[in-house]
Amino acid sequence: MKSKVLRSVLLIVVVTVISVGTTLFTQRYVLRPATSETDKTNNNEVSSLYARFASVTQAGETDFTVAAELSVNAVVHVKTKVKAQKQSFSSDPFFEWFFGRPHFQEPNVPQQMASGSGVIISQDGYIVTNNHVIENSSEIEVVLNDKRTFKATLVGADPNTDIALLKIEATQLPVILFGNSDELKVGEWVLAVGNPFNLTSTVTAGIVSAKARNINIINAEMKIESFIQTDAAVNPGNSGGALVNTRGELVGINTAIASQTGSYAGYAFAVPTSIVQKVVADLKQYGTVQRAVLGVQIRDISAELAEENKLKTLDGAYVAGVVDMSAAAVAGIKEGDVIVQVNKVQVKSSSELQEQIGRYRPGDKVTMMVLRDDKTQTFEVTLKNRQGTTDVVSNVLDISELGAEFVSVPDKVKKSLGLSYGLQIKSLKKGKLQEAGILSSFVILKINNQPIRSKDELENIYNTAKNSGERGEKVLFIAGVYPNGKVAYYAIDLTE
Repeated sequence: MKSKVLRSVLLIVVVTVISVGTTLFTQRYVLRPATSETDKTNNNEVSSLYARFASVTQAGETDFTVAAELSVNAVVHVKTKVKAQKQSFSSDPFFEWFFGRPHFQEPNVPQQMASGSGVIISQDGYIVTNNHVIENSSEIEVVLNDKRTFKATLVGADPNTDIALLKIEATQLPVILFGNSDELKVGEWVLAVGNPFNLTSTVTAGIVSAKARNINIINAEMKIESFIQTDAAVNPGNSGGALVNTRGELVGINTAIASQTGSYAGYAFAVPTSIVQKVVADLKQYGTVQRAVLGVQIRDISAELAEENKLKTLDGAYVAGVVDMSAAAVAGIKEGDVIVQVNKVQVKSSSELQEQIGRYRPGDKVTMMVLRDDKTQTFEVTLKNRQGTTDVVSNVLDISELGAEFVSVPDKVKKSLGLSYGLQIKSLKKGKLQEAGILSSFVILKINNQPIRSKDELENIYNTAKNSGERGEKVLFIAGVYPNGKVAYYAIDLTE
């Protein structure tokens, strides 16, 4: 008799747990009340999925089917057409500068095709992907898991985090809800969902191998790299796809692989949702990312650095330099400090510090804990933008596509060339200036016949040209001189 009563009680408890869990899951994952037969069917399917997940979990097993079914329909195939490069000028640029702008001819070369993945994050058609998936594209097409095809528009992109936001005109789309990437633990199971090698709706499983990885793959001036590392198989075509936990929540956007061959070789990297959510919110609200700047040069603490500077910790971000009048300088942070906390969140490396600061906007106030002379100090820091103010930044175009670092012309060079103004190229990387044949140390004197005395003036002319409605106006005509006295002229086409 007692055993029958005990079994009855246990049965009631199990049924109650599953019922409560199902209710909580439905409240979390159903975005709106069920007002139609379709909604009721969807809600029942989700509840059924969670009931299955709960029963398997209670049995001590690991189940990926729920996460797969919750995410696979919200991961899309992103196909792009990339413009072929324009033909370079073959005539005398000196002649063209003074006697009229050249006429551009489209090369008779077919557009190149590229593809990747994306994640639907709203029922009305907002889709997250990687910036490198859609970069330089002339057309963007999105193919849903049910094979419907849409033309997508680019809402905005952020090269610094390699995140882009697309929009398609559709309603009632399946979505993946954001999870908390901060709660991920090393060793936790995750799934990668995407379209590797054009194989749609592919799901692979692995564990979180590490967090806050900086692998130096983003080519941007203010890059933020704090990747989730996983051993879930990711291949070309997975870029922009979803990294989800076993509950089917989005915890990262798959971005890169570590490989000598270009194919999966054991490790993959994803941008955590802690960064993705901030970027997406800014792109939707402002059209550009509101980048908070602390104004410090930072380094990870190695054993050698600790010994050299008599540090008693290997955790934290070492402040190797502080920019004058920056947010850090105004707050009182100094060179030699070790930043160990931001708003009570532990910081163990420079990439973790970048991730934390990347969550905030100019004007936000954060509390920072630092170690100075082996003593803990706390500072209230009001973050600034790149211009050194706390204002919201307008949708000004990023000049990073030019691929150059600019500095004021050294006095020695000014004197030798008899210059009173100009802006010198300190270094070059892959970009439009390098493609045009410009070399480092070149001194820019005029762009579009306007004198250039600072980077701000260059940015203003760049934005004017880039936003021009007429194709023929989207050109930078650059005149300048090299330190050896050689005068040179270049034309940069911004329509690509």
